[in-house]
Amino acid sequence: MSAQTVTGPVEADQLGLTLPHEHVIFGYPGYQGDVTLGGFDREAVLTQCLQMAEAVKARGVRTVVDATPNECGRDPLFLREVSERSGLNILCSSGYYYEGEGGTTYFKFRFSLGAGVEEVYDMMLREVTEGIGGTGIRAGVLKLASSRDEITPYERVFFQAAARVQRETGVPIITHTQEGTQGPQQAELLVGEGADPNRVMIGHMDGNTDPDYHRETLRHGVNIALDRIGLQGIVGMPLDSDRLRVLEALLGDGYADRILLSHDSIWHWLGRPIPMPEMLLPAVKDWHPLHLFDDILPELERRGITRAQIEQMTVGNPARVFG
Repeated sequence: MSAQTVTGPVEADQLGLTLPHEHVIFGYPGYQGDVTLGGFDREAVLTQCLQMAEAVKARGVRTVVDATPNECGRDPLFLREVSERSGLNILCSSGYYYEGEGGTTYFKFRFSLGAGVEEVYDMMLREVTEGIGGTGIRAGVLKLASSRDEITPYERVFFQAAARVQRETGVPIITHTQEGTQGPQQAELLVGEGADPNRVMIGHMDGNTDPDYHRETLRHGVNIALDRIGLQGIVGMPLDSDRLRVLEALLGDGYADRILLSHDSIWHWLGRPIPMPEMLLPAVKDWHPLHLFDDILPELERRGITRAQIEQMTVGNPARVFG
């Protein structure tokens, strides 16, 4: 089996140490209208992202899954250049963000005219099998997202279409859960629609600190990701210490073969620079793609988590899910 990266297929056993949910570049829908003050200096941003790529490579990372949805600045050509110049494997996504923060008007209008699952299916299938736009770069994952406390009818269309594409192609599915909700419901919906749970990663599960919530999700046979590590105390995220408590409980249950770890970091925000208030700086000081390797994994080892368990979560599981 192989993973579809922006430079072509890579054998699963060559993916190596993997960050399964990050964003090289990302912008909330609407950033495109702020070009006067928030224009895109491609060369400067490329230099910035190449520096980050080299930094994660220095920690041993060989592969990054870029989880940026279609309407949030996804740029496969930019990702390919970062990959070619750095040597880092990058997987690009096909999919749309959750209703509350996504660019919904286009498909909502089309859905109102009778379009629906078939149109989203056609888009995802083409991006997975032929390429995104005219780039010839194929999406390596399908990205889905749901709202806090519900999967809205709008969002459900994307889940149904993605499950159908996965049934036909085997492409992996990754998800966004909002503030630690809807993990079990996402898993139940996807598996019920025929998706392969081995190729499904339910994301942002670390927004919930109740181990039973995670166990309920895992009972569907899917994988889960604690993939906002370092983001603490805002947007529904707990402290890292609470994340580690949950992780220890799940590893004690024997779930090392179903857990993946990442940060959901954004290497460059599209649009104007984010004006970060002083009071929020402690919440984001560790939110970067080196935190897992510099701080979290050493702490796990101090707590008695074995290197075999760590390698399973960071190398073995990504190879199975994405390869």
